[in-house]
Amino acid sequence: MEKITKPTFKVVITGPESTGKSTLSRQLSEYFEQPWLPEYARSYLSELDRPYQDSDLVEIAKGQIKNENELLCNGHSTLFLDTSLEVIKIWSEWKYQTCDSYILDNFNSRTADLYLLLSPDMAWEHDPLRENPHDRNVIFDIYKNEIDGLKKPYEIISGLGLLRTRRAIKAIHKYQNK
Repeated sequence: MEKITKPTFKVVITGPESTGKSTLSRQLSEYFEQPWLPEYARSYLSELDRPYQDSDLVEIAKGQIKNENELLCNGHSTLFLDTSLEVIKIWSEWKYQTCDSYILDNFNSRTADLYLLLSPDMAWEHDPLRENPHDRNVIFDIYKNEIDGLKKPYEIISGLGLLRTRRAIKAIHKYQNK
């Protein structure tokens, strides 16, 4: 008899810079004992020996997709993504006022089962890869509009520390069993 495997429940943790995406992704991975995928852009940009350009965003998208595909093939019941293509799309449009068709096509076809949109209600933390401490609320609204357009479930996660984590866990339980 052939084993039937349930598709992986893909959760994207997203939002403006410095909203705790990496921390929450790691916490959810530990709580649910399922893997999480760190943001590919961080490793790519950390290894770049020059300022990044718009063409780098396509390479970042390709690396993100490759890493997602590798984890999606492993048969996990849930996968937590510390951002996905929505970040690349939004940042490309914000910084360069355009977005490559490769990113757009994959953004529309590689959606998640649940998006956790993190509110910018925590203090900004400086990081050499972060660029925009002042417009986080404006950028949050852009994220919300993009996710609304996907017609996929999402929850806005706010609060600090353990409260934020508990709200995310509750949202996952709500949608995971539908």
